[in-house]
Amino acid sequence: MTLFSDIRQDEHVLPLISVAALRSGDEIETDKLASQIGTACERHGFFRICDHGISLDLIDAVYAAAEEFFALPQNIKMRTYIGASPNHRGYVPFTEKGDYPDEVHRSYEAFDLGMDLPADDPDFLSGIRVLGPNNWPELDGFRETIDRYYTEVACLGRMICALLERYLDLPQGAMTEKMTKPVSQLRLLHYVRKASLTDTKSVNMGAHTDYECLTLLHTRNKGLQILSQDDVWIDVPVNPAALVVNIGDMMEAWTNGRLRSTPHRVLNLRPERFSLPYFVAANHDTIIEPFAQLVPDGSAPRYAPFAAGAHLERMLIRDFPYLKALMAKKDEDDGQTSPSLQIENPFEQRLKTIT
Repeated sequence: MTLFSDIRQDEHVLPLISVAALRSGDEIETDKLASQIGTACERHGFFRICDHGISLDLIDAVYAAAEEFFALPQNIKMRTYIGASPNHRGYVPFTEKGDYPDEVHRSYEAFDLGMDLPADDPDFLSGIRVLGPNNWPELDGFRETIDRYYTEVACLGRMICALLERYLDLPQGAMTEKMTKPVSQLRLLHYVRKASLTDTKSVNMGAHTDYECLTLLHTRNKGLQILSQDDVWIDVPVNPAALVVNIGDMMEAWTNGRLRSTPHRVLNLRPERFSLPYFVAANHDTIIEPFAQLVPDGSAPRYAPFAAGAHLERMLIRDFPYLKALMAKKDEDDGQTSPSLQIENPFEQRLKTIT
């Protein structure tokens, strides 16, 4: 049975949609599902899915692996420090956080990974930092468990993109054929509320949009809030059987703004919180520009073209001090004067008017 909340009655309720039809092969049911998901995307930019095919046992195993890793001594975790990796892979310590203008009590660590490419991959060897092999810790079963989850959630993400192709009347493969070697990332996130902080309404992860096409998130704890279309913060319900899906920057540009990248944030509701966001992205060199079918006749596209990898890399420089330092060092070695590294995301302009 499809569970689809009547959000016309309550603008602050997120739909929960069964995606069992994804694997049914039934064209009529698939079209219905595409319509439900597309409608939810346009109304909220966020929705939840159940019956997604990823076993809860596997998800529990991923959390167990993450908890085991983050419980290691700091010097052990730093053996996989992302700043010492030849590409953007590995452990992100509490200190590795961007220089943001907000006054947010950011306190989290992470483990970041992507498609596990071989060490002789030509794109990795050419210096593309968001592609290449993962920087795995020496922890029994960690690699196998996380890699299995990455494979399954990546497949699910492409299937949802294919549904959006149907909903938007785009040619089959318009998006998914550009996701054969994507710059998609999986983050294992560990939020910790500082002992000195007693305000549970304070924000741990500040308001932001995601940079890619879609995000598929699993969380077991409350704290995630999204910004509704009428600029109201909404608490996202927690359901262990569900994944939360949201629209990112690349999808907004691809759809000429029909689907909007939705701001969201994380509150300090509890001393400790884990979550698993997977970011569905296009290939590194894919040029993201509005599909011609989604630009009204006689109108100019609302978004200038940009390369998927370049947008992600630019935003990561904002988020990671080690990347900002590497960029400054490279410019110094090349005898260049660095432009301002105070980077803004144009897809987050809406946040400037929100409190």
